[in-house]
Amino acid sequence: MILVDDGLATGASMRAALLALRQRQPASLVAAVPIGAPQTCQQLEQEADEVVCASSPESFMAVGMWYEDFSQTSDEDVRELLARAQQDAEATRGPLLEA
Repeated sequence: MILVDDGLATGASMRAALLALRQRQPASLVAAVPIGAPQTCQQLEQEADEVVCASSPESFMAVGMWYEDFSQTSDEDVRELLARAQQDAEATRGPLLEA
C-alpha cells in the first residue's frame, strides 16, 4: 500500500495515517512525498516499510515554500475526487472502500 502526501513538515498526519493503515496489515506500507524535512523523512522510517522522499533539503522550512501554488483544496473538491475514485475502482475491480 502506498500513502502519498504533498510534503512532510512535522509528519504528524502522515504518522497517524500510517499507524491507522498498519492495523489493516498490508503486505507493505510505503510513505511517499515530493518534499520533506530531512529529520521527518528519517523518523518515518520507523512507521513505514519504505519512505520515498524525492527531495529533503537541509534548508527546509515549510512544505508550501516548495510549491508555486499551494492553495488549499476545498472539502467539496475532496469529496468529489473521492467519489470519482470510488466509481472508477468499482468499475474496474470492485469496491475501493469497505463500509
